Amino acid sequence: MQVTITAVGPDNSGLADPIVHYVTGAGANIHEIQMYDRDSERLFAMLMRIEWSGDISTLRKHLQEIGNHRGLQVRVWSRDEHSRPPRLAICTTYRSEPPLALLRAIRDRQLKAEVAVMIGNRNACRSVAEQFEVPWMNMGDAQGNPDYSVLERVIDEQQIDYVVLARYMRVLPADLCWKFAGGRIINLHHGILPSFPGFRPYEDAYQHRMLCFGATVHFIVPELDAGNQIIYQGAFSVPPGTTLAEVKRLGETDHEPRCLLEGMRRVIDREVELHFHRVVRRSV
Repeated sequence: MQVTITAVGPDNSGLADPIVHYVTGAGANIHEIQMYDRDSERLFAMLMRIEWSGDISTLRKHLQEIGNHRGLQVRVWSRDEHSRPPRLAICTTYRSEPPLALLRAIRDRQLKAEVAVMIGNRNACRSVAEQFEVPWMNMGDAQGNPDYSVLERVIDEQQIDYVVLARYMRVLPADLCWKFAGGRIINLHHGILPSFPGFRPYEDAYQHRMLCFGATVHFIVPELDAGNQIIYQGAFSVPPGTTLAEVKRLGETDHEPRCLLEGMRRVIDREVELHFHRVVRRSV
């Protein structure tokens, strides 16, 4: 089975060696390995993708022991570990249309997944979670500032396979992205990347007199732009003279949810994977 290993912690020398030695000594084939050292924060991070033929619980136990000894948080994840559908955590801020589209598609068996939890830095989408009887958590304070230790704990405790940022309007910290790297965090961006990044892509495109607007579903990769991590991208055209308000209405209420559904379908059906920070078509 294909297994993704991440290790994150305070920077030091020789952190990767015991993990690599154990994996190779146990007979695993390493398909990908990346290491990251951020001097300003003294942060070490490693991503490894391997082919593993043994018991994954044994692998997890030994690597977590190494992590405890070296001061690293080590996570071992595989889509093949469980026969159940992949478990999702949907992160939201204000817009309810994207999570609502996901929940309806899963209910109607258009997406073969289950939503374990919805979590937001605002309570705007709580009623959507309650409507579908999905557990809701708020990780934000009164100003919407998120406590990412809550999200991290939920992902681990609920055995989340994929975190879906469904118009979640905050930038995740780099260390959290590394902890769940390897294609486990998917973002819906309400603009065409790489042309219109940022928090106001509709406004930016409109100021450039564009008649074509869109949305992008992409894997989150720390410290990189989304240029090579695009899963799905869609666009819609409007006639000259269309107001910005109408453009945003069309995009937010209809186009963005449809893009998110197609992007998540590709991930859930395992049509695509993330290899070396690039989206590739999965070989059967």
